[in-house]
Amino acid sequence: MPPVLRPVRRLDPILVDRIAAGEVVERPASAVKELVENAIDAGATSIEVTIEAGGRRLIRVVDDGAGMSADDLALAVERHATSKLPGGDLTRIDSLGFRGEALPSIGAVARLSLTSRTAEAESGSTLVVDAGIKGEVRPAPSPRGTRIEVTDLFSATPARLKFLKSDRAEALAIADGLRRLAVAQPRIRFALRSESGSPLIFAAETGDDADLRRLTAVLGPDFGASSAPLHMAREGFALSGHIGLPSYHRGAGNQIHFTVNGRPVRDRLLLGAVRGAYADTMSSDRHPVLGLAITCDPALVDVNVHPAKTEVRFREPGLVRALIVSAIHEALRQVGARNASTGAARTLDALRPGHPSSTMRPAMSAHSGRGVWSGRAPLPPGLPSFGAPAGLAPAASFGARGGLFEAPQAAFDRSGAGFEDAGFEEAGQALFSGDLAPPGADMREPEVEPLPDDHPLGAARAQLHETYIVAQTRDGIVLVDQHAAHERLVYERLKRERAAGGIARQGLLIPDVVEMAPQDAERLVAAAPDLDRLGLTLEAFGTGAVLVREMPTALAGASTRRLLEDVLDALDASGLEEGSADATEGGPLGRRLDAILSRISCHGSVRAGRRLRPEEMNALLREMEATPFAGTCNHGRPTFVELKLQDIERLFGRR
Repeated sequence: MPPVLRPVRRLDPILVDRIAAGEVVERPASAVKELVENAIDAGATSIEVTIEAGGRRLIRVVDDGAGMSADDLALAVERHATSKLPGGDLTRIDSLGFRGEALPSIGAVARLSLTSRTAEAESGSTLVVDAGIKGEVRPAPSPRGTRIEVTDLFSATPARLKFLKSDRAEALAIADGLRRLAVAQPRIRFALRSESGSPLIFAAETGDDADLRRLTAVLGPDFGASSAPLHMAREGFALSGHIGLPSYHRGAGNQIHFTVNGRPVRDRLLLGAVRGAYADTMSSDRHPVLGLAITCDPALVDVNVHPAKTEVRFREPGLVRALIVSAIHEALRQVGARNASTGAARTLDALRPGHPSSTMRPAMSAHSGRGVWSGRAPLPPGLPSFGAPAGLAPAASFGARGGLFEAPQAAFDRSGAGFEDAGFEEAGQALFSGDLAPPGADMREPEVEPLPDDHPLGAARAQLHETYIVAQTRDGIVLVDQHAAHERLVYERLKRERAAGGIARQGLLIPDVVEMAPQDAERLVAAAPDLDRLGLTLEAFGTGAVLVREMPTALAGASTRRLLEDVLDALDASGLEEGSADATEGGPLGRRLDAILSRISCHGSVRAGRRLRPEEMNALLREMEATPFAGTCNHGRPTFVELKLQDIERLFGRR
């Protein structure tokens, strides 16, 4: 069938407005966002939003901003009419709204009622736009500010209603959008009310910590104690805010809040930079929690990329990404050995009897007639001596059985922390060299001294199941996963050595030949020049085999085959190819080499099931205190859990 030729004609203005509304007003949340942004631009200090039926039946936005005169009110519902581009310069946009499309687009698909008054006017003005048909401006009583009501959204375009989700889903989308605006504007009061559910209210914040208080109100009460401040500026860009600790994470990325010059955005560049910054400290299937604000000259960022204005384009995207990555790294380095406050709460919940994850049993049972007395003093008068349950021996008589031994606090030197502490230097070297105490080694107990203030992880008291270190702090206890903790220490040590010019290596007395699939051997040989930078020297040895001549000193004693298997996995995951360039810390190859170091550092770590001497455990604690990112291992798991004494007392009903 031949095509039908029709003459070109102009579309009806109302139809044009409805087509434009499809870009600006995608759903009720889009309409609320546009109206609230207008209120913010008007200088409002309080914004009230009311919705019914998820915004389909009613959207009401009331603010105490500057308001509009009668003439401005009549012009505001015309397409491409705005007060926010005084010079007509799209390269320097310093307001949230600027297109002049929101009000006419909403009026084209719904019934729009506007009532506004300026501070100088004696009375207000009102105007109604019904499905694109504009009414007359009339005087009306009104307080200072603007009141906008949108009823029967998409009534003029009923086909759009079919694509809306349930009322509850639409209401949740509106609430999420308002939260993002609340994070961007902490000094404005926001309130959201609906016909069902409790109102969502964010009080106006003041003071220097207004940003943190608003983030805590939006992200949850645990965020404040589980976050770190961040401030950094570089070449015209300033970054500030608060980032969640690596151990404080979520299963989805909806708790990542970015603002650019006061505008909430969801930009791929920014999200990718955050993922890269947390790559060494968080599992790939988890997402951080943070709120960051970027401020810059408006000429350095283009906000006119998308009608929804949620995406931006920076003039120097590489600079912005590097700023975010380096700022987050520096903030996490400053944190040191600190974990999210939620870890202790989860631990206590798991220990409470009756909790789904709890397997705790009473220490003494009238039915079994068994119990454990682990103290050194004689039993209290009148208390019978109970036998130890199978597999558990009294602490004073463990010897070579290895279930648990007590390790009184080592003699701390108050002059500093780390391996320079008295009695810890040799133990620290033993940790990294793999020269650990064999089972049944002499566990001599050093004299006990008061805990120094500069040791937040305290002093080692015991090792449980040859896997977990129990340390006593001034106001509680710390439970450390020795393998996860030492894995982080080895990884950071290897990174420091690589950045300083080369990883310390040692030649194998007898080179190790490892046979594998031919394609795997070829991949390793192709990456050999880059692996050599990591202290791993290998070469081809016939078909389907490689010859390993040197290994990093920190991995002495590790299984060569298992090491190469992990390197292969890291090569596949990172995409490291022969001849890659830019091995700096922030460069592509540098990040991929770090990914390989993260895999192979596991082989040089203290394994679960290894008994440690008291001085070795204390050396591990001191090194954790001096090492950045020590709160999590390379895979994002926490390395320690801290329980305050008051929490433990509450667990036993003492509080």
